Amino acid sequence: MTLRQRQGTIVLVRIVADTSTFLGVALEEPEKPRLIEITAGHELIAPDVLPFEVGNALTTLVCKGRLHRDQVTAVWDVAQRIPVELRRTDIRSALALAGRFGIHAYDAYFIECAVRLRAPLLTLDLKMRNVAKQVGVNVLEFAG
Repeated sequence: MTLRQRQGTIVLVRIVADTSTFLGVALEEPEKPRLIEITAGHELIAPDVLPFEVGNALTTLVCKGRLHRDQVTAVWDVAQRIPVELRRTDIRSALALAGRFGIHAYDAYFIECAVRLRAPLLTLDLKMRNVAKQVGVNVLEFAG
């Protein structure tokens, strides 16, 4: 659920979106229409490490041969046009979360942000979804 009803009015929701959602849109993945539908009219939030993680993910895709190096800056530019409010990362809390669940720190940054802001999380990463649910984060359902 992305909308909350309050006395018959629609309230916009702050959604913590992870790197996979930005890349899904920027890379024109099949999930793009659903990602746009889920987030339309809502405020996207991410930890301030988002730009670094997007850059790292793009170079990883190049190294794996899934993206040509000449496409990197164009994809970066598309991702940068997606409106998002970057929030300070509580690295200490995220590292504790990462250690507790055996996940990468980058994933923990997004989950920690959702916990701290009491905001739902949108991710295409199944492991991240499962950990977020275990710590009480409302994970937006992506089926569709």
